Amino acid sequence: MASHGASLSADFEIGSVSKGITGLLYADALSRGELGPDTMLGERLPLGDCPAAAVTLASLSTHSSGLPRLPRQAGTLRRTLALMLHGTNPYGETLPELLGQARTAQLGAPRPRYSNFGFELLGHAVAAGAGLSFQDLLRERLAGPLGLDSVYAPATAAAVRPTAVAGRSRSGRLMRPWTGEAVAPAGGIRASISDMARLLQALLDGLAPGLAALDPVANFAGPAARIGAGWMTLNAKGREVTWHNGGTGGFRSWVGLDRKAGTGVVLLTATAASVDRHGFRLLAELTAKT
Repeated sequence: MASHGASLSADFEIGSVSKGITGLLYADALSRGELGPDTMLGERLPLGDCPAAAVTLASLSTHSSGLPRLPRQAGTLRRTLALMLHGTNPYGETLPELLGQARTAQLGAPRPRYSNFGFELLGHAVAAGAGLSFQDLLRERLAGPLGLDSVYAPATAAAVRPTAVAGRSRSGRLMRPWTGEAVAPAGGIRASISDMARLLQALLDGLAPGLAALDPVANFAGPAARIGAGWMTLNAKGREVTWHNGGTGGFRSWVGLDRKAGTGVVLLTATAASVDRHGFRLLAELTAKT
């Protein structure tokens, strides 16, 4: 585990590792009977009769819905330039704005295609099925039961806690927090290194909600990589590793488990340099010692 010099209670942006957590919440909702794999997006969110309304939650959970990586929206170039030049947040949409984007979204072929957009919608659909906001779903079904006090999804910069670490780009530029109600399920969750370690231990011990999310159900980018509900599984030097990484403007994260060996690694850093290679290496070294 790495905390980049911060205290163990300081919270980091975990980026797309948020999708792994959303996958757990989706699988937990399945086990509760609140939805089924064939439940369509339009059955949980007010999307009318647009193409996205007929997308199944199961296809969203495996990145195979046909939705694009990101929604089409006005000002994309402006946001990208502001991120590069000033470190601003390129997200920030509200849930109503996300639903508006979904109503006009064009679907591609239903093939494996990594989609932040799809996971945003999946998380909010799961929450709607439980009669909760995504932030409340996260707290009531994962953070609260597992005692993960630092795990939260701020909808605005004002909601970021004083314990938050400031992230920096690879060049050292200070980056503003990536917050937003819409993006929360796909990349807007924050957590401390100690709470991510507790979550990892709960996954290894079989105590976390929605453990079925870790089980691969389909190929992703060929037979070498398989996907469950957001979580990837691949063969790394003869060992099956279940993992997810994440990245925002000023943070990188990696979570990996060797479920057979009962080992796992969490890396969080407050810079935008990738930690994937280090995560796989550390997990292999740890597993070799068991």
